[in-house]
Amino acid sequence: MGDAADFGEFVGRIRAGDADAAAELVRRFEPLIRREIRLRFGDDRLRRVLDSGDVCQSVLASFFVRAAAGQYDLDDPGRLAGLLVRMARNKMATAARAQTNLRRDCRRAAGGDALEGVAGAPSPSRVVAGRELLDRFRDLLTPAERQLADLRGQGFGWAEVAGRVGGTADGCRVQLARAVRRASAALGLDDSSDGE
Repeated sequence: MGDAADFGEFVGRIRAGDADAAAELVRRFEPLIRREIRLRFGDDRLRRVLDSGDVCQSVLASFFVRAAAGQYDLDDPGRLAGLLVRMARNKMATAARAQTNLRRDCRRAAGGDALEGVAGAPSPSRVVAGRELLDRFRDLLTPAERQLADLRGQGFGWAEVAGRVGGTADGCRVQLARAVRRASAALGLDDSSDGE
């Protein structure tokens, strides 16, 4: 992945569900995500109810689903790293708010129930290899939204997508972003702040 063309091909393989590309992404970026999560723990009480592995798994699962839907325009590894770090921060903030909003006493919690939806999420390799989560995600999209996701997944830019389906590039982008947020929320993958 030395140059932009190599990275673009790598992202294309991830969008297509290539298990080897997904494994490479996890190998390269999981340490960065886990480090960010550990930095965000801040409060030892939160660490008792959350597991960094579960949060990391949730970040990767959300990323793979959204990448396959063509939501992200990633042109270099630095931008991908920034996106994954931002997603990890958002997951941690959401989990911390859930603890505070529910007035849970973290000192008494025996298990990690703060991220119930996260802990039960499929592993990234299962998401990509089995495509089970992606299939469930796609089932929540309308045919028009699936068409947008397919075109983006094939690497078409927003102007090209708009030319094929009609409308404006911004209108297509917003339509897909709303669909991804809606489907992700329905699956318990993440909150709306994960996206770019």
